[in-house]
Amino acid sequence: MKIINIPIVIVFIIGAGFISCSGQSNLNPQYLKLEKEIILSGVKGRIDHIDINLSDQIAYIAALGNNTLEVVDLKKGLTVHSIKGLDEPQGVVYIAKHKEILIANGGTGECDVYDIITYKKIASINLGSDADDVRYDEDSDKIYVGYGNGGIAVIDATTNKVISDIKLPAHPESFQIDMKEGKIWINLPDAGMIGVADIKQAKLIYKWKKLLPRFNFPMAYDESAHRIIVGYRFPAILRVLDSRTGKEIFTSAMVGDADDLYWDNKSKRIFISGGGGSINIFKQTGVNSYELDAKIATPNGARTSLLVPELRMFLLATRADGNNPAKLQVYKLNE
Repeated sequence: MKIINIPIVIVFIIGAGFISCSGQSNLNPQYLKLEKEIILSGVKGRIDHIDINLSDQIAYIAALGNNTLEVVDLKKGLTVHSIKGLDEPQGVVYIAKHKEILIANGGTGECDVYDIITYKKIASINLGSDADDVRYDEDSDKIYVGYGNGGIAVIDATTNKVISDIKLPAHPESFQIDMKEGKIWINLPDAGMIGVADIKQAKLIYKWKKLLPRFNFPMAYDESAHRIIVGYRFPAILRVLDSRTGKEIFTSAMVGDADDLYWDNKSKRIFISGGGGSINIFKQTGVNSYELDAKIATPNGARTSLLVPELRMFLLATRADGNNPAKLQVYKLNE
């Protein structure tokens, strides 16, 4: 772990962010109704990304610290399979067209493709190192995987071959794709910036860089309003930017240690899960304004989540802690 000398003024700002948004007290907790908790038996350590098979309501959970992918039936409320022998699985994506899942392994850089019926591995794509966040575009049938010291690999989902590669100045965390705009917005925390890549040119075209805030990990996209929504950890700050210019539109303190962040176009709300102990929900109140609308207390370290707007559902993974097993909490959106 790198030790950072932090100025006193910055420590104060960070503390303010945590106090205002990440405590255990609830604000409008009724907005999310906890419907069930599904035990992830035997799962230890950090949990990373989640994806879902909507038609069957099956969740795929990358249990990074456990080196497994947990397959959870949301209707039955239980784990139906566990893919073992992975190496720090981080990203996962369900590809309905091919009835497959792709798992990005941070330890080896391998992207493993599995049949969802048999759970047999049918392909493996080696990206070198640190395969991480994953996106799938159904119309073009392409998979985008952030990896290594700086790249997004574009994979043909039919052939499972890399067809292009976008070079970046640092390892990418969350990124968002708009095929109509022909752009990808990319969090590059190690470079202290947000990068904008042109899909056709397969290269970075803009660098939005600032000294602070830093450690921008989660990102969401409001396509209709052309807004990029970014969560920072240092300090714990939420920022909304114009996706075409990079201009800052809104900023606020939020829950600390955020790892997942989502925009729900139907309710005009931002959902943020943070290891600091809560889910924060911001409501859009004007063209360029938002306010903290709900804060739901959660176990510390529970920062992995998935918003499922089609089912009006929010999933939150909690880690094993002492005698408490790892769980998948299933919330219903009350609107």
